[in-house]
Amino acid sequence: MAPEPEPTAEVPPAAEVTPAEEAAPEPEAEPTAEATDPAAADGESPSEEPAPDNASRTGGAGGNDQAEGEAEAEAQATEPAPADAETPPEEPAPDNASRTGGAGGNDQAEGEAEAETQAQAADPTDPAATALAAAQLTGTKATVYLVLDRSASMRPYYKDGSAQALADQTLALAAHLDPAATVHVVFFSTEVDGTADLTQADPENRIDELHAGLGRMGRTSYHAAVEAVVSHHEKSKDPKGPALVVFQTDGAPDAKTPATQSLNDAAKNHPTVFFSFVAFGEHDNKAFDYLRKLKTPNASFFHAGPTPRELTDTELYEGVLAGWRP
Repeated sequence: MAPEPEPTAEVPPAAEVTPAEEAAPEPEAEPTAEATDPAAADGESPSEEPAPDNASRTGGAGGNDQAEGEAEAEAQATEPAPADAETPPEEPAPDNASRTGGAGGNDQAEGEAEAETQAQAADPTDPAATALAAAQLTGTKATVYLVLDRSASMRPYYKDGSAQALADQTLALAAHLDPAATVHVVFFSTEVDGTADLTQADPENRIDELHAGLGRMGRTSYHAAVEAVVSHHEKSKDPKGPALVVFQTDGAPDAKTPATQSLNDAAKNHPTVFFSFVAFGEHDNKAFDYLRKLKTPNASFFHAGPTPRELTDTELYEGVLAGWRP
């Protein structure tokens, strides 16, 4: 058997080229004229990457296409596709903020949704229940008072039943707020003319009967009525508990300084007592400027207009409850 020929000096340096799977050429590297098929240089059969495939990609036999392909695959695996950076998150930020109520959360929207849910759950035939639900006051407990103006200018509103109608509406509201379903009524003019407790068992014209028995009508002393309500609440079973005072009048107080002082004192000493003023009379009546400009934290103003009996129960309740948050 003939001896194996020894390598001559003309053997190309390609015999020292490392296998393609260990090399890490740059993706842009072009094969040189001296680069031969790495598998053939090591005496291995090109089983991993058939020559025809290599030839078809490079257009020449023996090119280093396998190394280029692996380098390109590695670059694609390590570099994120540009489309990933543009992919929107599954939950857009504005929607997330409104659902979570966190930084930038939409608490107002959540409160409105809750109020709508309560309103839908309320008895649609009961305007008081519906109004309480809309104001997020369902389940609230409070003592209810009604203050009725008996100044001389109020005479028409007693004759046409407006005062009686307001009392009926207030009593229906108390049925949801006060377990006793009772309204303490204070009649005032120059001073407190009389008081009474109104209940569901009273006759329909109870206010008219009381008014008729109180004698002469006088002026408009707000402070006398405010002080009477506060004094009664102090002596009640729950003097620290919330109280809603529906305070009806058809004009400004005849003594503004005492009126303001009495409201300020009530806000300081009895912050749970809230005065919801309900005005009977023309909308452009300057007498109501006092109530429009009133800044005490324990009072609100609702103008029922010159024909308060034409208001629906719902409209009246919405006006009375608008500023009350016990």
